[in-house]
Amino acid sequence: MRLHLRRPAREEPEINLIAFIDVLLVILIFLMLTTTYSKFTEMQLRLPVADADAQRDYPKEVIVAVGSDGNYSVNRTPVEGHSVEAVVAALLQSAKGGKDTVVIISADASARHQSVVTVMEAARRAGLTQITFATQSSARAGAR
Repeated sequence: MRLHLRRPAREEPEINLIAFIDVLLVILIFLMLTTTYSKFTEMQLRLPVADADAQRDYPKEVIVAVGSDGNYSVNRTPVEGHSVEAVVAALLQSAKGGKDTVVIISADASARHQSVVTVMEAARRAGLTQITFATQSSARAGAR
C-alpha cells in the first residue's frame, strides 16, 4: 500500500486590516486631542484704501466729512454737535436734489465706526438712500 502524503495547501498570508484601522484611529484621536490651534485675538486694520477705475461725478452730491475726533462737516460747512439730529438738519439744508442726492461719506481712516454709522442713520432719516464712501487709492496711501 502506497501512502501518498499530501502536503497541506499553501495558504496565502492575510493582512488583518482591522488592527491597522484600530491603530490609525487611536493615532488620529491622539493627534486631535494634543493639537493646539492658533487663535487670532487681534486684527490689524488700515482703512480706507481702494482702487477705483474711474471716479464718478455726481451732479447732486453731498459730501459729509468725518474727522478722527468725531466732528462732522457737510459740504465743507462744520456741523454743530455730534448728534444724529444735527447731521440730519445739515443734510436737509445741503440736499438740493431731493431724494436723488448722493451722500458721499469721506471718513478719516482713524475715525470711530460709530461716527460713520451716525452719518448713515442721518442720511436714512433725511430720506437720502444713495450712500457711497470716498477712499484714496492704494498708491497714495503708500506714499504717506
